[in-house]
Amino acid sequence: MPEETKTQDNKSFTGASERRVRRRKGNGRREKREPREFEQKILELARVTRVTKGGKRMSFRTCLIIGDKKGRVGMGVAKGTDVAAAVEKAFRQAKKNLITVPIVNETIPHRIDMKFGAAQVMLKPAPKGTGLKSGGPARMVLEFAGVPNVVSKILGSKSKINNAKAMMHALSGLRNVTNNVSKPKQVKTPAKAVQASEAPLLKAKKGQKSSDKKAE
Repeated sequence: MPEETKTQDNKSFTGASERRVRRRKGNGRREKREPREFEQKILELARVTRVTKGGKRMSFRTCLIIGDKKGRVGMGVAKGTDVAAAVEKAFRQAKKNLITVPIVNETIPHRIDMKFGAAQVMLKPAPKGTGLKSGGPARMVLEFAGVPNVVSKILGSKSKINNAKAMMHALSGLRNVTNNVSKPKQVKTPAKAVQASEAPLLKAKKGQKSSDKKAE
């Protein structure tokens, strides 16, 4: 009798262990998650209130930065009754406000200064190996845009949202400048001008021919 109980206990233990392994593996039914098109990060999350007739109404305001780190970046600001709803709204808004940043030799093409409200931002191109010499909202926007080498400076305001908006305006104002040197244009002289310039030479040649005939 005791031997039979031991065998039954062993069978039940092995059966339970097999079930656990199957649950962990999932029988290969779990699908792999597709890679996200854009990465996102919350720049600022604040609890705000609105005073109404019935009292104060509380909500959450989210400032979200999204980007693919390949030249596209967007920013969205939205409110919601909870954090998840605010983030979802901000993501949709940021997707609508996507901009493409021109990248030349792993940096921006030229210097630009931009002002938004009291916030002022300065961006300068940098050589390879410099990295991102910037901080705060400027660094986050440049990282998600995928610009590897930039020097930036934030002046004026300490508001994260205003500084981020100034950065977005600055990046949207960049122009793709090529270093092609313009060749001097060759001016084509018209046929009439050529004939007028050659007229005295033709007259001199005709005079020589007539004098040679007379001498003969």
